[in-house]
Amino acid sequence: MEADAVLGAARDKADQLLDKGDAAATIVVEAERDVEDAILLADREAADHALQIERAETARILRRLLPGEREQTDEHLHAERVRADGAVANRDDFLGVVAHDLRDLLSGIIMSAAVLAKTVSDDEQAGRVGAEIARIQRHAARATRLVCDLVDVASIDAGQLAVVAAPGDIAVLLTEVADEFRPSAAAKGIGLDVEQSGPMLARFDHARLFQVFGNLIANSIKFSPRGGRITLRGEPAAGELQCSVHDEGAGIPADQIELVFERFAQVEHNDRRGLGLGLFIARRIVEAHAGRMWAQSTLGQGTSVLFTIPLG
Repeated sequence: MEADAVLGAARDKADQLLDKGDAAATIVVEAERDVEDAILLADREAADHALQIERAETARILRRLLPGEREQTDEHLHAERVRADGAVANRDDFLGVVAHDLRDLLSGIIMSAAVLAKTVSDDEQAGRVGAEIARIQRHAARATRLVCDLVDVASIDAGQLAVVAAPGDIAVLLTEVADEFRPSAAAKGIGLDVEQSGPMLARFDHARLFQVFGNLIANSIKFSPRGGRITLRGEPAAGELQCSVHDEGAGIPADQIELVFERFAQVEHNDRRGLGLGLFIARRIVEAHAGRMWAQSTLGQGTSVLFTIPLG
C-alpha cells in the first residue's frame, strides 16, 4: 500500500508536467512509467511467489503435526472417557447399595409407625400422638418414593429399566389407581373420577403402569386448586389404547410443555414440591412399552397428560 501511494504521488507530479504540453517531457514520463510498472509487477510477482512458498511450507508442517496432535487428543479423550465411565459405574453401584439400605430402613420406620398406631389408645389416636404417627408415615412414604425415583433414573441412564409385560385390562388398572389415590385427593378437597368404555386389553407391566398413573395423579393433585377435579380416561384409538390424566390446575405455558418431561424439571423455579422426576420417569416407562406420552395445556383451564400403548 505504501509503494502504491508513493507511485501515485510521483504520477501526479508527472501528470502536471504533461499538462504543460512538453513533448519531450511526455516521452520521458511515459518511459519512466513503463519502467516503474515493470518493476512493480516484478516485485508483486516475487512477493506472491514468496507467499505461496510460505503457505506451502506451513501446510506441509501442519500435515506432519496434525496426525500426531490428533492421536494425542484421541488418547486424552479415551482416557477421560474411561475415567468417566468408571466414575459413573461406581456412582450407580453406590446408589444401588445406598438405595437398597435406605428402603430397608424406611420400611422399618413405616412398620414401626403402623405398630404404634395399633397400640395407642383411641384418645391418643385422635389426639397429638395419632397425628404425629400419621406424619411419620407420610414422610417415610414420601422418602421411599424419592429413593425409588432416583433408582429408576439410574436404571434409565444405564438402559436397564425393568419392564415385564403380561396380558391385562387397563380398565381394571384405572379403577385400582383411582381407589388408591382418591383419599389423597379428597384430603385436598379434589375429586377424582374415572371415565372408561369397557374392558381395554393389552400387554403391559401392571406395576410400572400403576407407577405411571400414580406419578401423573400425584402431579395433578399438587397443582390442582381445592374444589377442582382430576379425571382419568382410557379408550381404544386407532389400534392403540389412549389413556389420559386431566386436571383443572393453572396450566403450563406453551413454551414449557415439552420441558416438563425432562429430569428435575419444574414449571416454577422455586417449586420444592418434588424433584421433578415424575413425568420424566413416566414417559420412559411408556416408551419401554412401545408407546408415547405428551401433554396438552391451556393456561387457566388445566392440563392433560396423555399416553398410548399398543393394543393386546
